[in-house]
Amino acid sequence: MQDQNQQAYDRGTNIFSPDGRLYQVEYAREAIKRGTASVGVRTADGTVLAADRQVHSSLVEEQSIEKLHRIDDHIAVASAGHVADARQLVDFAREQAQVNRLRYDEPIGVESLAKEVTDYIQRYTQSGGVRPFGVALAVGGVDPDGTPRLFETDPSGTPYEWKATAIGGERETLQGFLEDEYRTDLDLDGGVTLALETLARSNEDIDPEAVEVSVVDTESHSVRSLEGDEVAGHLAELEGSDE
Repeated sequence: MQDQNQQAYDRGTNIFSPDGRLYQVEYAREAIKRGTASVGVRTADGTVLAADRQVHSSLVEEQSIEKLHRIDDHIAVASAGHVADARQLVDFAREQAQVNRLRYDEPIGVESLAKEVTDYIQRYTQSGGVRPFGVALAVGGVDPDGTPRLFETDPSGTPYEWKATAIGGERETLQGFLEDEYRTDLDLDGGVTLALETLARSNEDIDPEAVEVSVVDTESHSVRSLEGDEVAGHLAELEGSDE
């Protein structure tokens, strides 16, 4: 009988167990850990998002694997976990950004967008016949007043604001590295270097072609994706400093 009761809590997406846990939300977090890592770093000059899009077959076109997405001119997200779930949330985030521009004639704030997305995620923990999203997003950008912001979404529907964060596989290791190496006086280039150095902790043979990096700077308030040679230059600096 006890096993049957346990299975009921285990299978129910919106049923609390006697000890106050939602097992399906916890399983969604485990799904995120199976994805390749993404990193976000907030600096005084803007926000950096970097993602490792590991390719496990030489037949796969690397450009078809997207882990960084532009949401609006001033906001981008990095994902870790189920790609299909990430695309659903990215589409929703883009819709909300456009709705805000049409309704208020101004760009949406990074925190407002993060909370819109997490409110949407939270609905999937309260309804029957659905499951939680098995993906985490790092939402980074620059507010209309020029303030860099960085948030993380959780399958429970909770937004967390960070100075620097890692999502996906080996998060504990990467987060510990960020806690040791992050400095509040980092400039944008320093943020890119830290993000790539963090990714290298989970993938020593990191390939410039398999890394995506986007920056949102406080001067232009716009998302810019780094070219392959720029990423390669930063990785070369890291290799030189290791030697």
